[in-house]
Amino acid sequence: MKTRSYYAVFLSIVLAAGCSHQETMPELTDRVFNVASSQYKLMDERLAPDSLPRTFLADGKIVNSNIRWWCSGFYPGSLWYIYEYTGDETVKQLAEKNTLKLAPLQYKGTDHDLGFQMNCSFGNAYRLTGDAKYLEPLERSARILASRFSPVTGVIRSWDFVREGRDWKYPVIIDNMMNLELLNYAGELFGNDSLKEVAIKHANTTMCNHFRPDFTCYHLVDYDPVDGHVRSKETVQGFSDDSAWARGQAWALYGYTMMFRYSGLECYLNQAENVAEMLMNRLPEDGIPYWDFDSDRIPDDLKDASAAAIMASAFVDLSSLTNKPENRDKYLAVAEKQLRTLASDEYLAAVGKNGNFLLKHSVGSRPDNSEIDVPLTYADYYFLEALIKFKKTCIILPD
Repeated sequence: MKTRSYYAVFLSIVLAAGCSHQETMPELTDRVFNVASSQYKLMDERLAPDSLPRTFLADGKIVNSNIRWWCSGFYPGSLWYIYEYTGDETVKQLAEKNTLKLAPLQYKGTDHDLGFQMNCSFGNAYRLTGDAKYLEPLERSARILASRFSPVTGVIRSWDFVREGRDWKYPVIIDNMMNLELLNYAGELFGNDSLKEVAIKHANTTMCNHFRPDFTCYHLVDYDPVDGHVRSKETVQGFSDDSAWARGQAWALYGYTMMFRYSGLECYLNQAENVAEMLMNRLPEDGIPYWDFDSDRIPDDLKDASAAAIMASAFVDLSSLTNKPENRDKYLAVAEKQLRTLASDEYLAAVGKNGNFLLKHSVGSRPDNSEIDVPLTYADYYFLEALIKFKKTCIILPD
């Protein structure tokens, strides 16, 4: 049987349909990374030695953050992806500089965000350079993150604070699934099975308690730290406690896809595929979800580019991991739809615009009226990641 790459098959379909003018995915990816290289070099010029980009507001105000903001690892992580794709040594130097800004975070034990902060920066740095200077911060931060795990609750505590009007005792958010990648990666790097065991226990408990029968997930589950029982299931950033907050569903898809990739446990693949099926049935035609799937303002509500970028990265991964051939092509097709929409003029900024961020139209927290319809660093990060993964993924199809 002859075989062809996905790109060859896709191009042949396009040509057969008389649409030879359509941009191929390799061409699209080159275009996006050219924009990204220019934008992210410009972005660095406005940063202080201890600051990272956060967002850009409609009134033209650029908002930076200190290193402790949960998104601080995404800018250096995006620089590493740009370097990986382009080989630009200037970008590599910027990636190194902005990664090392985060070195003090290896000692931070006050929340679950170490995975976002350290794996995106130091993890990509070591993956691409092999430089041993990145290892100690990775190992130390992974151990500190694992220390937030409780054998009573079976999960890593997300936040130490309690919001006004809430009664949390041991809050755990679905976002926490993403931070398990640091534990898995460090566990493999340093031969530390206990780190991987914590990741598995957290993923198992979350799978039991965070999900509804239709495979949508709650944003936050609060546990009793004394006996481990579930006290409440609610939202913080979604439309309602029972709604499907789009970025939360994206974290779930990505998190369980990643857990299967590291562990090989079929239960995680099944969970990821069930979440994927739910999403494919609910995504709008252009692949970009509304900020919450259950908002009462749809179709006149805001969409969230960040959720789409996270989903696209996960869908590409899942396409290479599934053992169901009929799903393989569906997952990649959804990812391609999302990436093409995000790379369109509607979402991708022109060089020198959008505060030098790539993507427009993300939603941080609608209930808090915070970061509404603005660029966000994690949208850019997962967009670039998804494009790199898409290029690397070669699906073999029968001729």
